Amino acid sequence: MPSTPALPQSPAVMRYSSPAITLHWLLALMIVGSFSLGVYMHELPFSPTRLKLYNWHKWAGVTILALSFVRLAWRISHRPPPDVATPAWQARLAHATHHLLYALFFIVPLVGWAYSSAAGFPIVWFGVLPLPDFVPVDKALAEALKPWHGWLAKAMALLVLLHVAGALKHQFIDRDGLIGRMRPARR
Repeated sequence: MPSTPALPQSPAVMRYSSPAITLHWLLALMIVGSFSLGVYMHELPFSPTRLKLYNWHKWAGVTILALSFVRLAWRISHRPPPDVATPAWQARLAHATHHLLYALFFIVPLVGWAYSSAAGFPIVWFGVLPLPDFVPVDKALAEALKPWHGWLAKAMALLVLLHVAGALKHQFIDRDGLIGRMRPARR
């Protein structure tokens, strides 16, 4: 009896590489955590707790920035699996969302770093590694940058929600297995 040739794996079930999956979920957790911390600490009265949370927020921002460089380098050097078959307008929306998210992975932390530097608050990563000021101390610049950091972070949060909504649509409406491509491997 002749054997049937193996069918190629459909794009819906072709998985991302383990490093890509790890970077995706690590950055997702850090971005959601940092955004949540930023919203929470913003309204706190001046106190040692608020200062501690601001440092944690800055450390998270610098870590997100560093991991974003790693993620971008990985993405450039490793081709992702083919896109799932979807209407052209959805594919364009997904690609635009991903490109904007990648841009904001860099822009939000850099604007935060610039704000912190302009306000005269140095960043000492994890309390050990002092980072250079991104811009010179300038109170007017700090006041101009502060709202931009918040607006850009909110824009990134909206794009994250759009990204999650798209993934859930694929999982529960299209049922095309898209989420399985980025799900951590089960052992």
